[in-house]
Amino acid sequence: MKYASVTDRLSGLGSAKWRVHIRARELAAEGREIIELTIGEPDVPCPPEMIEDAARAMAAGRTGYSNGRGEPALVEALAARYSARRGRPVTAENIMCFPGTQTTLYAVFRAIAEDGDEVLVGDPLYASYEGVIESCGARVVPVPLRPEKGFRMQAADLAARITPRSRVIFLNTPHNPTGAVLTRQDIADIGDLAIRHDLWIVSDEVYEDLVFAGAEFVSPLDFPELADRTIATASISKSHAAPGFRSGWCVGSAEFCERLLPLSETMLFGNQPFIADMTARAISRPSPVAPGMAERFARRADIIRHRLHGTAGLAVHRPDAGMFALVDVRATGLSGQEFAGRLLEECGVAVMPGESFGQALGGWLRLALTQPDEATTEACRRIAAFALDLNRKGDAA
Repeated sequence: MKYASVTDRLSGLGSAKWRVHIRARELAAEGREIIELTIGEPDVPCPPEMIEDAARAMAAGRTGYSNGRGEPALVEALAARYSARRGRPVTAENIMCFPGTQTTLYAVFRAIAEDGDEVLVGDPLYASYEGVIESCGARVVPVPLRPEKGFRMQAADLAARITPRSRVIFLNTPHNPTGAVLTRQDIADIGDLAIRHDLWIVSDEVYEDLVFAGAEFVSPLDFPELADRTIATASISKSHAAPGFRSGWCVGSAEFCERLLPLSETMLFGNQPFIADMTARAISRPSPVAPGMAERFARRADIIRHRLHGTAGLAVHRPDAGMFALVDVRATGLSGQEFAGRLLEECGVAVMPGESFGQALGGWLRLALTQPDEATTEACRRIAAFALDLNRKGDAA
């Protein structure tokens, strides 16, 4: 039987990247005690008032069809939120709602890129980004994010990779997996390139509310001269500990949203009304859980650095935001994939190999900051012991 070429383009870009996580869940189901530091699952439940809001909306009959742009109350709430945060008017014409950031990004890239186009994206990159780019037929052009530059995209590295086929600069700030936050000057320099070469800027900002003390979040939407070429995406998955509700959106020019609308109407008709009602109320007030998560994640990043940095040649990159810390294990002689696989089977600690996030993280690990302090400390003890044992065996050989 014949299949569409998209199935070949996406082969290996889905669950294959999450093999260690899937294996960890299998071992846990068999009764093995596993410390899971793989995925970015919030460490607190969804706020009860949000669940109550959704339940009230369902009881009130808000379970019918929606529309391709999003429920009016949610669209208006988002317009008010972005007007206040970005310091310039954002209207309902600038908003589109989708079930989660992943669906949003899929739709956005279908609308602005196609066969033969190139999308410039930082390497390392979130595991699903290759898929959303390849799904529309465009080609991923990796831009190295250098550890010595704090993993922040540098305009010079970006400029060196722009060609006549370049169509989109894909940003993720705060960044997953590195926790880097682009500065105002970083974005200004990147924006100058976008203007000069007439490129779109797509900015995934799902971690905006999880910035640690001392760092400042800046969006391309903050720059009026970039507004018409910028599409920002986000959701309540991280900020409100509500990933299962699948409630996301994008903010772009009125023209972009009008062009995107038929695609949205072809894919789906907005998110469910009762979820939209819950989301509208949630984003109209400060998140009750984001500040606490940011404080705990920063503290656990410090625990990981204190416990692992310099042990057996390991090096820890402390993030400025988000849910993850990176550990460089290249001194052990193992790849990230090998280290993560053996760590799980031999020590019961599940971490993500850096190779799942691009070739630039070969020989690194990504550790989630979402387990309690005690579990994080114990995981570090096991990682350190495993690395030291590798060193001893290497010396003996």
